[in-house]
Amino acid sequence: MSIRNSAKAIIIEGDKVLLTKNQDDEGYFYLFPGGGQEHGETIHQALLRECIEEVGKEVDIGELLHIREYIGKNHEHASFDSHVHQVEYYFVCHLVGDGDDNKPTNPDSHQVGIEWVPIHNLLQYRIYPKEIRKHIIKYVNNEKSPVYLGDVN
Repeated sequence: MSIRNSAKAIIIEGDKVLLTKNQDDEGYFYLFPGGGQEHGETIHQALLRECIEEVGKEVDIGELLHIREYIGKNHEHASFDSHVHQVEYYFVCHLVGDGDDNKPTNPDSHQVGIEWVPIHNLLQYRIYPKEIRKHIIKYVNNEKSPVYLGDVN
């Protein structure tokens, strides 16, 4: 088993955060844009590529805000994720260019779109990882949060 690196974008404009909207048997769920790092690619290159694929826009990458591990056997989806061990790097990002003409070029299999979600409502949405919702709220309120969040979902 190998450990996979993943780069994620926290894209905030005003009082909203941009998430990918996905659907499974339980309904809609939301993820931060981004995905797995490929061999020979830097973590920043991975994030730039993934944002174009999932959001349809380039991003400017800012500070590293959080690192989260996901060890599948420890969480609610262990029945199909038990083999997964992923380290995710969450960067504050900003969209490049104007307009709302974002069209994903290569969305993930469960992705049905993108959506600007009000930050003050984050706790009401099914967002993975669930734990990061409260840290995003703290971030916009200029409150401290740890960089390393641990093995959370």
